[in-house]
Amino acid sequence: MKNSHMHHRVILGLCLLMFQAGWSQTVFGKWKTIDDRTGIEKAIVEVYKKNGLLEARVKEILEKGKEDAVCIKCEGELKDKPILGMKIISNFKKNGDGEYKGNRLFDPEHAKTYRGKVWLDPDNENKLKVRGYLAFFYRTQTWLRVKEE
Repeated sequence: MKNSHMHHRVILGLCLLMFQAGWSQTVFGKWKTIDDRTGIEKAIVEVYKKNGLLEARVKEILEKGKEDAVCIKCEGELKDKPILGMKIISNFKKNGDGEYKGNRLFDPEHAKTYRGKVWLDPDNENKLKVRGYLAFFYRTQTWLRVKEE
């Protein structure tokens, strides 16, 4: 009887762990971007996985008057292309700390590409930290999770 009781506890414990792991938040999904300098809501960005790497693209532009914005400052194939639908993060790899790092974090407003990293805020899984590096300097934005209806 004792052995059977212990067996049930182990199974219950494993089920609870699997349930918790299944419901824990990830970096993937839709996020509202907010300008860290002005506080203006800029866009909804979808962060997704492609070939095991993190990528992100602009799904909706929230800033009034900029819904049809194009990349004026861009050069090459992105010159005058719509920002809506534009890929802004490419090929970020996950490291052991739960962060994703890469060399293509693109800011279409300034037409600049940065090294970057992305991670969930350890204190709030509904906040995504997005950091761009330029040499020794960096800027971090906090994006807010968009709840799916």
